[in-house]
Amino acid sequence: MEKLNICQLIGEATEYDKKQALEVKKPKSWCKSVSAFANGIGGKLVWGIADDDTLVGLADAKGDAEKISETIKTHLDPIPDFNLSFVKAEGKNFVVLDVLPGGQTPYYYIGDGQMQAFVRVGNESVVASMSKHKELVLKGSNMSYDSLVSRWKFEDMAFTVLRATYFKRTNRSFEDSDYESFGIVNEKGELTNAGALLADYSPVRHSRLFCTRWNGLDKANGVMDALDDEEYTGSLVTLLQAGLDFVRRNSKKAWRKTSDNRLEYPEYPERAVEEGLVNALIHRNYLELGSEVHIDMYDDRLEIFSPGGLLDGGSIKDMDVMNMASRRRNPVLADIFSRLKYMERRGSGFKKIVSAYKGHDGYTEGMDPKFSTPWNCFILTLPKFNVDGVEGVYVIPDNATEHGGQTSGQTGGQTGGQTSGQTSGQTSGQTDIDATIAEVLRLIKENPKITRKMLSNTIGVAPSTIQKHINRLKEEGFIFRIGGDFGGYWEIINKEEK
Repeated sequence: MEKLNICQLIGEATEYDKKQALEVKKPKSWCKSVSAFANGIGGKLVWGIADDDTLVGLADAKGDAEKISETIKTHLDPIPDFNLSFVKAEGKNFVVLDVLPGGQTPYYYIGDGQMQAFVRVGNESVVASMSKHKELVLKGSNMSYDSLVSRWKFEDMAFTVLRATYFKRTNRSFEDSDYESFGIVNEKGELTNAGALLADYSPVRHSRLFCTRWNGLDKANGVMDALDDEEYTGSLVTLLQAGLDFVRRNSKKAWRKTSDNRLEYPEYPERAVEEGLVNALIHRNYLELGSEVHIDMYDDRLEIFSPGGLLDGGSIKDMDVMNMASRRRNPVLADIFSRLKYMERRGSGFKKIVSAYKGHDGYTEGMDPKFSTPWNCFILTLPKFNVDGVEGVYVIPDNATEHGGQTSGQTGGQTGGQTSGQTSGQTSGQTDIDATIAEVLRLIKENPKITRKMLSNTIGVAPSTIQKHINRLKEEGFIFRIGGDFGGYWEIINKEEK
């Protein structure tokens, strides 16, 4: 017999269950854990330990082991891979059942006229929810939600945001052949769920982003205590850009001047926010209806909530986030966002989030991001850095911009005289304006039905700024509107023909 390390087994809360004796007449009391372990990351059951962790042992360990093996074969379908072993501790005999993670999920318990699949939540085995059960079925079929054919038609969808973002981030044009290579459509030209999620007007109703800036440290009395709140729909790329814009406008911008450059000093490291939001949108469980991704900003922190916990059902508190293996719930979406250069294929998002905080100029020991996996969800908590009153740090006013305009003029005035600074700021600002107008015109040419909100999210400027550029294009005779705001479209005027 092997020597049993009781303390180590008890410490593995999500992978360990214990029973004082084998309940032959109540097989569900422990078979549900066999089902849960096989449907998740595997686990161990030990017989001979009381509820208070007293080592009581078994009188007939060998006989119990035979009954355990027979019960599993009778009550589990399909039969999971498992190993039975006998161990000894303090002169007492124990039976250890090691259940391996299964590849033919879901593994059902059959008994009492029922057929149920269980999953592990903390140190309990519970019946899988409807969405979790669907996810287990897909896993057992070696498929994923995002790869399935959707119920919508590809020809009814537009992908202006995806195409423009791909060009902007890679300097490469999105070709028609890329729709299949990206997984937007399958080899038959049918729209996949990934394609539906990335369409400009995504028809997936529960693919939404709720953003709220709360007044205080909690949600208190509800919406009345919200300083700012938005609900976003559309392409996943639009949701990402809109979420980042929401965080920017509800965060103070600051920087510190160095000898040859300037050091950014944000309340929330943008890299951490982007990685967190990408993770929430890409790895969420889209089979979970009635729930959306949320960004909740408080006076002292930012929280990103995503439906669906870890893919394997484990608890992140028992894992080293700096060395976690990448497990992708939606591999097609993950690949697309990798091509858009929003994430890496090797899956190092958690590490980047932690590193972004440790590399922040205001980081102190213990001020780290927190990852949690409550029941069927994932929550990232980012502490807020205080940028007020820090020596040498300049907090940018809300009405200033980082390139050109007020900030550029002020910086130029400090370093090279007021006139020089103003001229430099005006030139830079004018260049940015011309480039933005050209981008607006290009996007309208690609998609005459594009909205002001879509233009805002794609280019990354405020809707009011987009409206000013549209007014200028109309006044100078480049475009005119046919129809109303809803159902209408833009007409491009060929000025040479005119």
